[in-house]
Amino acid sequence: MTAAPGIPPRREAPPVKGLGSSLAYLLTRAERGVNRGLAAALAAEDVSVEQWRILQALADGRGHSMGDLAEAALMPHPTLTKAVDRLVDRAVVYRGHDPTDRRKVAVFLASRGSELLGRLEAGIAEHHRAILATYGVARTEELMRELEGLVETLEG
Repeated sequence: MTAAPGIPPRREAPPVKGLGSSLAYLLTRAERGVNRGLAAALAAEDVSVEQWRILQALADGRGHSMGDLAEAALMPHPTLTKAVDRLVDRAVVYRGHDPTDRRKVAVFLASRGSELLGRLEAGIAEHHRAILATYGVARTEELMRELEGLVETLEG
């Protein structure tokens, strides 16, 4: 293929080697960068990213089993249990009977938890706006669509 006059021919990018060639590595680096900014937005209310995920999962008002909550919050059970215990101590979530099966325990968002999520909204929105400003709206939306597609494909 010949380049147009005045435009240098397009060269193939050299193959990426080492860790930079690993999708898992690049996704982890991206996640860490995004979570660093999110953690800063949550710090004023002394909420971790993991605790925020728990609160967000409970915001639907239905109550969730620990198993469902672990999956939604992307946390192993022992870590989730400790995080929920801390949130219970702060009175932002509580444990109660599962509405569909009273033999099971579910976790619910308390009114203080709803208020806490409300206070966190501005910082989270600012964090999202910063990403959009840096990476671009269209690119961010496309990245999110592509990642959703990847998740669906991998989870079958």
